[in-house]
Amino acid sequence: MTASIWPGKPYPQGATYDGSGTNFALFTEHGQAVDLCLFDADGQETRLRLPQTSGFVHHGYVSEISPGQRYGFRVHGDWKPSEGSLFNPAKLLLDPYGRVVYGDVTWSSAVFGHDQEDPGEIDAADSAASMPRSVVVDNAFDWEDDQPPRTPMFESVIYETHVKGISASLSDIPEDIRGTYAGLASERVVSHLVDLGVTAVELMPVHHHVSEHDLIDKGLTNYWGYSTIGFFAPHAAYAAAADPCDQVREFKSMVRTLHKAGIEVILDVVYNHSAESGPLGPMLSFRGIDNATYYRLDPEDASSYIDYTACGNSMDVGHPQVLTLIMDSLRYWVEEMHVDGFRFDLAPALARDRQDVNMHSSFFDLIHQDPVIGRVKLIAEPWDVGPDGYQVGGFPARWSEWNGKYRDSVRDFWQGKDSSLADFGSRFVGSADLYRNGTRRPQSSINFVTAHDGFTMRDLVTYNEKHNDANGEGNRDGDNHNRSWNSGAEGDTDDHAINATRGKRVRAILTTLLLSQGVPMLLGGDEIGRTQRGNNNAYCQDNDVAWYDWEHLDEDLLAFTTELIRIRREHPVFRRRTWLDGRSADGIEHGDAAWFNTDGTPMKPEDWDRGYAKSVAAYLNGRSIPSSDSMGVQLVDDNFLVLFNAHSDSVHFTMPADLVGLRWEIVLYSATGLGVDLSIDAPETGELEGWSVALLRQRNGEGT
Repeated sequence: MTASIWPGKPYPQGATYDGSGTNFALFTEHGQAVDLCLFDADGQETRLRLPQTSGFVHHGYVSEISPGQRYGFRVHGDWKPSEGSLFNPAKLLLDPYGRVVYGDVTWSSAVFGHDQEDPGEIDAADSAASMPRSVVVDNAFDWEDDQPPRTPMFESVIYETHVKGISASLSDIPEDIRGTYAGLASERVVSHLVDLGVTAVELMPVHHHVSEHDLIDKGLTNYWGYSTIGFFAPHAAYAAAADPCDQVREFKSMVRTLHKAGIEVILDVVYNHSAESGPLGPMLSFRGIDNATYYRLDPEDASSYIDYTACGNSMDVGHPQVLTLIMDSLRYWVEEMHVDGFRFDLAPALARDRQDVNMHSSFFDLIHQDPVIGRVKLIAEPWDVGPDGYQVGGFPARWSEWNGKYRDSVRDFWQGKDSSLADFGSRFVGSADLYRNGTRRPQSSINFVTAHDGFTMRDLVTYNEKHNDANGEGNRDGDNHNRSWNSGAEGDTDDHAINATRGKRVRAILTTLLLSQGVPMLLGGDEIGRTQRGNNNAYCQDNDVAWYDWEHLDEDLLAFTTELIRIRREHPVFRRRTWLDGRSADGIEHGDAAWFNTDGTPMKPEDWDRGYAKSVAAYLNGRSIPSSDSMGVQLVDDNFLVLFNAHSDSVHFTMPADLVGLRWEIVLYSATGLGVDLSIDAPETGELEGWSVALLRQRNGEGT
């Protein structure tokens, strides 16, 4: 290959095609020179020195370089590990701004910058034969007047799913698109999501990632994808398209299809660390471009990293270039890929100054000032593994959070744990104790009981212990145990009574989740009874352990979950945008909520503290609800009474005196699921089965 290179421009960083040629730009503050490496169809390499440097950005323009061109970089500089300087031009490096990554890492000693026997010494082996390539792309795409749904957060129902897992074993779609972006966008999958009623899919990491060396040695892969190496590139293995240039178009087509169906796309993004692991990890991109810029080095030993992620490294978000990279990536996914929001993995790691979590850090300032990122959904995973890393309730205005306390409190209650009632009540009405600080609302709480990290809903009520042997770690990984649900023997069984009990508990938990104030997040597959056979850490199970089993879906559970989401969608009393203040001095008719004991008497403070109390009734007044249009407009909904019984035995409920004489109807009863008479008048007293929820409605304007 023969090519001439001109100075070009320092911005934008990465490879930018203009119709005639391509501009290449790479930031390295401490690197001395950068070689652009171009590869032809036979893998032959041509090296061109980037001729110009502007503000630490090395750049050059090459004419007649078009989309599809494979490339990488080699960076020259000092090899001084004790000073954090790890430059090694023998190593081919991926472009941090690359839009496509083509090929896989072939694990060998060549992909490590250091000598395997003596880590302080440089490794001189050329890594090109073992490395994937970045690819020049053309951003042109016909969006067909794509319109983002812009569903308000408080009206959202989020569905967390894995791009591959949702369709990998779906026989209803062509085999060549199973497990791909096109598979997720297939009519079969989209119709399932639409019929279910969810408003957004939260996709587990789609940034390009690699599987760790030790996993490959075990015959496993990093299925979840929390091992990112390309913040701009959609993961190549999820594309059905054979041409690398079509990977981006396939992702865009998926987003366009979901938007047409009214479904938003939220990305789970991992900016807190990279796939290069600890100081002795591979040299794939950031480490070789400028180790001291991209990673948090230990100030006492620059050859070591500060690690707030338990993944070997932490990106140095305090450095302007790292902040620029993250912000450019976020804007790219919104402006070019049309996504609707982000869930930030281990978000406190992004908020740390040199050590402490700082909610006024530069990262948050940039997010809030940015006219592009400021308009999309922002969700934090509000914990990391560093000091004071558990930050549930601590994020700024406009942010929502995965509410880990909701998960724990709801699990405790439905497991029958003593002294769990007070926390359960707080979680059901929006977790005001965590978020009511003057600037936040119930939609700050992303309510969930199960997520990708842990048991599925079915497994939660089936297994008392984890069963992670297939992960190759001696069952030592994942949470240590699952509190006993007293639901009989573990695993699948033909015992009808045991299975019925488990089904009851799943329906009770789903009822709680989908009727709680805040934003519900459903783990994909829970609505069809998905099991991982007791594996609560299926991060490396790219197989039928983690894939959806569409052949054996639970039709009754799917119908029940769909009905719950319909009830939530049609009744704003379950998705208020303001806080519930409770029973007013004028009585129950003028308050927005009230709690009652099983004997019908109002709950007193001491009632919440009774350790053995596991049953309660919540009254929700629908007469006056601020609408989504204007805080000055009031909606009128029906009134509801929600009865909870987390005892194993039936409990006798007495209708509160203020509610006797009104015409109540049973809308839903989790103990039996659907298919019961839903229009009977509720008596003044009645029995509620163990581990169940009853939802009663009184239509406003109706009396006795």
